[in-house]
Amino acid sequence: MDKLRIAVILAANRRGRTGPAVSRWFAELAVKYPDQDVVFDFLDVAEIGPADGHGGPMAPAPARTVAEADGYVVLTPEYNHGYPGELKSAIDAARREWFGKAVGFVSYGGMSGGLRAVEQLRLVFSELHTATIRDTVSLHNAQAMFGEDGEPLVDLAASEAAVERMLRQLTWWALALREARERRPYPG
Repeated sequence: MDKLRIAVILAANRRGRTGPAVSRWFAELAVKYPDQDVVFDFLDVAEIGPADGHGGPMAPAPARTVAEADGYVVLTPEYNHGYPGELKSAIDAARREWFGKAVGFVSYGGMSGGLRAVEQLRLVFSELHTATIRDTVSLHNAQAMFGEDGEPLVDLAASEAAVERMLRQLTWWALALREARERRPYPG
């Protein structure tokens, strides 16, 4: 059986210091994930879709990665109780590519840790016929968690355990849904 492909969609702000630090932290954990039957692809929202979203196609390489993925991890900050507009544009640049697949979330922000952004994204991905993973990874007050050099300033063991739990659940759902799609194409 082919390896599971998980596309990690990085919606983090590249201009600040927190977004790149969180993205790097998660990417380092993902590539160490012990399941050897899982491959991670990393996509920045700036590479995925057109600036205006609606109706514009994805660039060919990201479109292929999104279409071939068995599941997704969306890494997002929270801004003004929501997720970035660039992420919505990137999501809207595809449609059927998302159908019948699993989506997990890693979020960060202030006191809420990005959870309000995740709740909004659950509604969007529900409309795209995905199965969203209940357990998320949420970094509260993330600006204080990483130094100027992007290295963690605090013990992230609990967050690392949350990553492991979310990825175990995501890969289970991704495999189950892939097997279902192989037996019977999703009717969406």
